[in-house]
Formats: sequence, structure tokens, C-alpha cells
Amino acid sequence: MIDAVGLVIFDCDGVLVDSERIAVRVNVALTAELGWPLTPAEVVDRFIGRSHASIAEIIGARLGAEAAATWTHRFEAEHRRAVDAELTTVDGIVEALDRITTPVCVASGGTHEKMRHTLGRTGLYRRFAGNIFSATEVARGKPAPDLFRYAAARMGVSPAACVVVEDSRFGVQAARAAGMRCLGYAGGLTAADRLEGPGTVVFDDMRDLPALLDKCGSP
Repeated sequence: MIDAVGLVIFDCDGVLVDSERIAVRVNVALTAELGWPLTPAEVVDRFIGRSHASIAEIIGARLGAEAAATWTHRFEAEHRRAVDAELTTVDGIVEALDRITTPVCVASGGTHEKMRHTLGRTGLYRRFAGNIFSATEVARGKPAPDLFRYAAARMGVSPAACVVVEDSRFGVQAARAAGMRCLGYAGGLTAADRLEGPGTVVFDDMRDLPALLDKCGSP
């Protein structure tokens, strides 16, 4: 017996707002300045889907605490400037949200301040206000299941009745670990084969999301 879908949990960056491209560009420039040259593909593989704190820990382990502190300060400032100049919603997500009637929430590795900024700049914040959860509220960020389980508990829905919409390798791993079905969005920076796995349907057009959610709840 398949549980009906009682909650759709959206990641933020790369699923609702097209911010991953900005983050990758900023990270490539910053890590090179700090002494750790990384290609865009390496940044996607190492960082995308992780919390801000987790990325700082990785940089600190490689380059030291001072470099991690510099990255934290510089990334926040430079990412914010780029968001203000160029951020858009993910293609097709507004049309999809307009057609989804199931309760929704956001669960992201980003801070609440960052999500207020990015979702606010794109006009999406009001759709999710009051139902936005951050990795800063749990002990472990993605790929651990903590954040998704926390969001489900706060929304009063069992994990088995949740569907997560994710675009990163660490995000889909977290959804599976949480015992939730997952829709992996491959229309962004992460290749489809990095999203594939048990309980996961991979798709590349957000306009298909409402129909995919309907199928998730079908016997």
C-alpha cells in the first residue's frame, strides 16, 4: 500500500531559485584565491546540497580555520550581490506551484536569512512563509536525514507520506535516508545519473512536477 502524498518538501537552491549557478561561480573564484583551485564540476560534486556550515568545515579541513572564516565572510557578501543582480526562479517552478494543491514546505541547507533573501527576491517567499526550515535547526545537514525528518514533524506528516523535490546528490541521499520518496530534478547542475537511486524518480522539467506527484500517490 502506497501512502498518499501528504506533504511536498522542496529544497530551495536549484529547485525553487536558480542560485546554484551563482554559488558555483563564486565558489570557484574564492577557493582559487584561497589556494584550492576547483573546477565548476568539482564544486558541484563537493559542495552543492551541503549546508553553509558543512562547506566551511570542508574548506577548514583543507586550508585551515582562517581560510574557512575568510570564505564564510566573502561568500555571503559576494553571493548576495550576485543574487541581487541576476537571480531568477527555476524555469517552470511557478507554473508547477500554481497547480500543486498538496501542502508544501521548504527544507534547505541555507540559513533562514539567505532564504528570506533569495525567495524574497523572486517573489516566492510568501508562498512558503511559516513553513520554511533550515539546516541550522538540526544537528546534521544533508546527506543526513535530520532536516527532512524535522520538516515533516513540524508539518505533522509522516515520512512515508512525504515527497522531497531535490536537485543535488546529497539532497536525494538525505531524502532516502529519511524514508521519503524523492523527485530528483536534473534540469540544473547535477547530472541525472548522480540523482538516480531507490525511491527516486529523475525528471528535467519542473512543469512535469504536478503530474509526477500525482503518480507518487497512485497505487
